[in-house]
Amino acid sequence: MIQIQKGNVIINPRFKTIINYVLGPLLFIALSWNIFHRIREQKDLQHSWTIIRASLSGADSWKFYLVLLLALVNWALETRKWQLLVRSIQAITFLKAFKSVLSGLSLSLFLPNRLGEFFGRMVFMDEGNRLRSVSLSVVGSLAQLLVTMLAGIGGYVYMKNHQLLKTFPLQEFSKFWMTVIMLSVGTGTVLLGLIYYGLPGITRWLEKYKWFSKLDFYVKTVEGFSELFLTRIFILSACRYLVFVVQYILLMQLFEVNIPWDTSGWLVCVLFLVLAIIPTLPVAELGIRGEAGIRLFGLVSTNTLGIIATAGGIWLINLIIPAIAGSLFILGLKLFRKSND
Repeated sequence: MIQIQKGNVIINPRFKTIINYVLGPLLFIALSWNIFHRIREQKDLQHSWTIIRASLSGADSWKFYLVLLLALVNWALETRKWQLLVRSIQAITFLKAFKSVLSGLSLSLFLPNRLGEFFGRMVFMDEGNRLRSVSLSVVGSLAQLLVTMLAGIGGYVYMKNHQLLKTFPLQEFSKFWMTVIMLSVGTGTVLLGLIYYGLPGITRWLEKYKWFSKLDFYVKTVEGFSELFLTRIFILSACRYLVFVVQYILLMQLFEVNIPWDTSGWLVCVLFLVLAIIPTLPVAELGIRGEAGIRLFGLVSTNTLGIIATAGGIWLINLIIPAIAGSLFILGLKLFRKSND
């Protein structure tokens, strides 16, 4: 029924029809229900949504609309990054890359740390290139993670230099263990940087081993990535990260979480590091964002509701709304095309 020959997926015509016209709608229904169910489960969502609606009529409402605009900038940057990465195996339009990115986000709601993004992006590639695109998606994820870890370390240093750690609830989290974790994160960041920029050499080195020959076809394209190209992907990831931080700062100002912009920015970096380290389903991130945000921003602000509202706003704007759009793209997706398409 299904055969794979040199990266090409050979599918029985009847099975193709079932997949194209049944699986797509079923995925849409499952994703829509999952999103709806998870939204209803969030305990603080109603408070967040009430404050968000009230902010639309205030004098600072422009900040909310700017956050919405920045969400588009965020996904445009990720789309461009994906378009550049897959160009080595297949040229795709910006629109197709955009659909691929949002569909991957939608599918990631089911898997921890957004692993579903790999599959969601893969299905928008041509047959024969789908499995090859997985390694490219990994490259993009490594770049984003490297930015997150570097910025998170910067945030920790800021907290330490500004004596914020002295007021941290250390009865639950001792200084010793915080030091151990940050040393581990620092070591991991260095190793990740070496791996990221060493990917072409690592791939060539692995080719020497016979057991790797079966995977060589799917990762060989990484060999051609130059340091300049990898740096370009890293810069796009850094720009996207900066957009995240600015969004957070704007919403905190809008919801009257009165913290200096530099302090709030660095605390956001620490928050993103925490979210990157803790495995979680994206649909469950709101609770973790809220709890971690209260612990971090609560060091310099007593506006707990504003902190929760900020977490909820970012969660809705950057995750749930794009995921809904991605599920619509999946609805019209044909996973397998005719050979002459």
